[in-house]
Amino acid sequence: MTREKRSGQKKKPGVASGQAGSDQLASEVPRTERGVERELEEEDYIPVIIKRSDETVRHPDDVLEKAIEEGIEQLERPFLSLCLSSVGAGLILGFTAMAVAVMTTFTLSQAPLVTRLATALVYPLGFIICIMSGTQLFTEHTATAVYPLLAGKVNLKLLLRLWLVVILGNEIGAFCSAWLLVGADGVVMAKEGYIAIGHHLVGQETGTLLVSSVLAGWLMALGGWLVLVTSPSISQMICIYIVTFLIGLGGFHHSIAGSVEMFTALFISDEYTFQQGIRFVGLAILGNLIGGSVFVAGFNYSHIRKTQQI
Repeated sequence: MTREKRSGQKKKPGVASGQAGSDQLASEVPRTERGVERELEEEDYIPVIIKRSDETVRHPDDVLEKAIEEGIEQLERPFLSLCLSSVGAGLILGFTAMAVAVMTTFTLSQAPLVTRLATALVYPLGFIICIMSGTQLFTEHTATAVYPLLAGKVNLKLLLRLWLVVILGNEIGAFCSAWLLVGADGVVMAKEGYIAIGHHLVGQETGTLLVSSVLAGWLMALGGWLVLVTSPSISQMICIYIVTFLIGLGGFHHSIAGSVEMFTALFISDEYTFQQGIRFVGLAILGNLIGGSVFVAGFNYSHIRKTQQI
C-alpha cells in the first residue's frame, strides 16, 4: 500500500486515554517480528487510500492476522445470518454433485482413470461459486475459525457454536439440493452416475474413509488460506480450482459435497440405507475437521506465530 510521511500531526483530546487502553490490550497479545514491523510502519507512515495494482507477496504474519480477524467476524456473526448463509452453501454444492454425476454417467463405459479425470475437471465448479459468493462452508471454518481460539481472542463455546450452526445449515442445504436434483433428473439424466458415486461413498472401510476425509479437509482449509494470501481476483478462483481438483482427482471425501451425493443416491435408488448415509456423513465431517483444524490451523499458527514471538 502506498504511504505518506506523517507531518506535524497533533493528538486530539481523548486519544491518550484510548491509546493507553489499546497499549494495555496489545501487551497481553504475544508480539511477533512482523507485528513490531507493523508498529514501526504506523509510527512513521499513514496509509493513502490507493489500491495497489502490483502483485506483492504478503508476509505470512499479515495473512495470519487477516485470518484471525475474519475468523472473529464469523464467530460473532448473528445466528440467522450464519444459518441462512450455511444453507445457501449446501444448496450451491449441489451443482458440484450434478456435474460429477453427469460426467460419471457419460464415462461409465470408459476406463476408471478416464472417469476419475473427467469428474475431477468439473468437481471444482460448485466450490468456486460457493466460496466466491461468500456463503459459509463448514470446511472453510475448520481452520479459519480456529485461529482466533489459538490466539486467545475467543472461547471454545463460540467455536463450537459456529461449527454446529454451519454443519446443520450445510446439511439442510445439501438435503434440499439432493431433492431438487432428483426432481430434475429427467433433464439432467445422471441417475446411473448418482448410483455409481454412492458406491464410492459407502463402499470404503472406516479407516480408509476417515483418512480420505482428513486429506479432503486438509486441502479445503489450505484453499481457504490461499484465498487470504492472494488478491481478490481470478487468482483466488485458480487457488480454489487447484485444491478442489486435487480432491476430485484423489477421490477424497468432502463432507458437504458428499452429503449431496449421498442424499441423492438415497432418494434415487433402493441400494442404499439411511444408516449407510449417516455413517458416511459422520466420518466425513470428523475427517474434514481433523484435516483443517490440525494440519492447517495448528501447523500454520505454530510455525508463523510461535516461532516468530520475541
